[in-house]
Order: sequence, then C-alpha cells, then structure tokens
Amino acid sequence: MQTITPNLWFASGMTEAVDALVAAFDPVSPGGARVTRRNHYPTEGLLDFQEHLAGEVLTIDFVLGDTAFTAINGGPGFTPNPSISFTVSLMDPADVDTLWDALIDGGTALMELGEYPFNPRYGWVQDRSGFSWQLSLADRSGEHRPFVMPSLLLTGDRVGRAEETLRRYVDVLGGEIGTLATYPEPAGPAAAGDLMYGDALVGGTWIVAMDTGVEMDAPFGVAVSLSVACDGQDEIDRVWGALSRVPEAEQCGWCVDEVGVSWQVVPSNLDELMQRPGSYAALMQMHKIVIADL
Repeated sequence: MQTITPNLWFASGMTEAVDALVAAFDPVSPGGARVTRRNHYPTEGLLDFQEHLAGEVLTIDFVLGDTAFTAINGGPGFTPNPSISFTVSLMDPADVDTLWDALIDGGTALMELGEYPFNPRYGWVQDRSGFSWQLSLADRSGEHRPFVMPSLLLTGDRVGRAEETLRRYVDVLGGEIGTLATYPEPAGPAAAGDLMYGDALVGGTWIVAMDTGVEMDAPFGVAVSLSVACDGQDEIDRVWGALSRVPEAEQCGWCVDEVGVSWQVVPSNLDELMQRPGSYAALMQMHKIVIADL
C-alpha cells in the first residue's frame, strides 16, 4: 500500500497540465492513468494571498499506473528542478518512445533519449511544467520495482549523503534497503563509494536516491514534496520530530528534513477532518498538525 504520495506544486495551468500527464501516461501505464478526485479551496478562512483562489480547484489527485500523485494549485513562488524526478520503468521500447514524445512536447531534454551503458533505452525529460521524468526500459532480470518511483538527486554540498538519506527514511518510516550501487572511482563531485544508484522501500513506497556524478547544485525545494499519511497524533509527533530540521519552513503540516526534502506529515483521515467547519482556517495557523485542533 502506498504510504508516501508525491505532491506537485503548480504556479498556473494545473488542470490542463494534469490532464496532459494523464493523457500521456494512460496508453503506456499498467492499469492506465486517471484523475481520481478534485478538491476546492473554501470560500472563507483563506490567507490574504489566497483570497483570489476562493472556490477554485485546490488539489487534483491522479494515478499514473500504480502510483498516486497530488497536484497543488499553489500559485507562483516555487519552481521545480531535477533534484526530485520520477523514474518510469516501461516494458516496451515503443512505450518509452511514445511517452517521451508526449512529455518532450513543450518540455526540455536533460539527457537525450537513446542507448546508454546502464540502459538500452533511456531519456531524462523535463515536461512543460518543469517536472522531471527519467524513462527507461524495465530490467526484467532484476527484482520487481513499481512503474513510477520518486528519485532524489543529491547535489552541491549534499553529495555523499544519498545512502545515509535512504537509511534514515527507512529508520523513520520502516521498510528495507533494496539495491545499492556505488561509484567504483571518483566521478565529478562524487567520491568512490558514494551512491551511483540506490533504492529502498520506505513505508510502503519505493524511493530512489543518487549522488550526482556531475558538477551541479539543484537544491531540493517545495515544488515537489512528499506527503506521508500517519495514523493518529502520536505517529504524527514521532515522524515530525524525526524529519523536521528547518523550523522556519514549518507550516500547515509541511516541514523540511536535514538534506532539504520537503515533507507533508498529515493524518491519514485528513480529508474527513477538513470537512469540519473552520478546519481550513485552523490548519493555516499550524506548524505541526494537531488533530484535536481541527
């Protein structure tokens, strides 16, 4: 069961962008792709900068294959970068090409689609909204992995911490370490022994992490966050205490961990709680979510 949901922050055009993603993924995804729910901003209790969004679509929940996402109509302020991308494993080279053609329309190639030593059909594309997707042929000989996996790229002064980060997430949220492949010799800012590729089952979600082998500094940001659903206040308190390391970034259940990844630590019944009168206004005043105050 998926316990961590990637959230994508849109400055504008969210509905059209999500529809385009669903249309691109539907023909190549196991089980297809679809929108599952739309939530709207309330008409009162908004902060000043949100008042123009009263009644507008707040979030769209959608599924790509076996992975659920949430899109957030957040407005300007946060721009995605390749620090968090999504690894997509496809069974047919033709499906790789089909999805690439759809995502590159209005987007940018970060690594051109082609044959690489690590995969016979691979490409890294930033779509029209700025979100990044790594497309590749699935490894039929290895252990099964989900169709889509969030992938963390540690750059700048965070290089060398990818394995540590995966292990910390497993410690906090449970799970197990999967594949760990290290650099056999130095590569750019990465030292021998740093993580060239690693993945772990974190809670019920597979997450990839890598130390970059090229000079770049793409810090993690709010544009892509990871929402973790917790059963009850004690679990919220424990996970929040383990993850939150930047007090000034705490708001409405959002926090930032020690390498800069943004998390939303929320009760598993948040949707039900948000139906209560005054809950949205109360949430806007919180740092860590206190269920009783909703």
